[in-house]
Amino acid sequence: MKPQRPYLLRAIYEWIQDSGEIPYLLVDANVPDVVVPIEHVEDGQIVLNIGGNAVRDLELGDEFVMFSSRFDGRAMELSLPIASIKAIYCKDSGEGMVFPEESLGAQPSVVNEPSAVGKEPSADSKKSSPSGDGKPTLRLV
Repeated sequence: MKPQRPYLLRAIYEWIQDSGEIPYLLVDANVPDVVVPIEHVEDGQIVLNIGGNAVRDLELGDEFVMFSSRFDGRAMELSLPIASIKAIYCKDSGEGMVFPEESLGAQPSVVNEPSAVGKEPSADSKKSSPSGDGKPTLRLV
């Protein structure tokens, strides 16, 4: 059977967009073939705004998520293997989905508590840190 993650990712993305909110991805930057601006990675993770105003040519494929964005005024093509995406969530409400580590039979967790995500990231991307220093964080519920 095909993996669920790309289908769930597309569905949650569409739901967030239809709700008038901004979708963010939490990405594991240590997964092979991840192409992100390394200077914005903290603790092996990066949070990316994938809203329509922040990206161009967004492709939510079965194997990769790819798009163009700007970081510190510099255009960049990003490439994210589906396995690198740890979560997708709304900026304002914190609702979304946390994906399990890649393993047989693991099921995603729905995040529906506004407190699940820390303060909103600003600009096109921000770092994520579990240290509680005011940067966005995501917790499993």
